[in-house]
Amino acid sequence: MTLSSMVVSRDWQEVSVLECILGGLHMDVSVENEPQRALARLAKSKIDALIVDCDLNGSSQFLHQLQRAETPKTVPLVIMGGPRCHQNLEESGALFAFEKPISVEQAVRTLSAARSMILDGRLRYHRAGLEVPVSLNCKGQKPTDAFLVNLSQGGMQIHSHDPVEAAKALQVSFELPGARSGLKAKAEIAWQDKRGNLGIRFVKLAPRQQRTLQLWLAQQYFAD
Repeated sequence: MTLSSMVVSRDWQEVSVLECILGGLHMDVSVENEPQRALARLAKSKIDALIVDCDLNGSSQFLHQLQRAETPKTVPLVIMGGPRCHQNLEESGALFAFEKPISVEQAVRTLSAARSMILDGRLRYHRAGLEVPVSLNCKGQKPTDAFLVNLSQGGMQIHSHDPVEAAKALQVSFELPGARSGLKAKAEIAWQDKRGNLGIRFVKLAPRQQRTLQLWLAQQYFAD
């Protein structure tokens, strides 16, 4: 999976090091040496990771503008520069920082952590389309059959021809293709419409089953 990154700097020696590191982390790299041009580009396209050189003229204003609501949020933000930049880490809105001249070991560690954060965020909200049977169990009632429409770490969308009471606590049971065992979760109805579509939110899933679900979703994500 290739992610995108932007380096805002005129320090070509440091930029060349970053390009090698980011390439090794399967991240495409674009370079902007003018903060305002970088800001205009960010307004038009989504960048997964942004690396800003604090020693660049105009970088402070750039970081301030980046935090404004109308500016598309780029996560995570990494700053680089002298020790002074680290002291202003909180004000900059950055999540990570490393000093210049770049220590390859430190930069690899920092950028790997940033990449992991990006992927974790994507996987958390990733929905995989899937059509398999789902059983809904309400205490004191016979099970209701449904079909899965899509699935995420936090819940699922299903379709059922039978009515389901929104106020009742549920247990959902289903099987993932290729998984060794079926999954069961305590759940609740987040929404439903008159066409039989329901949004289900997981309330409790055993840690081992949660891990099974996360790994399965990750496999689908990287297979796309």
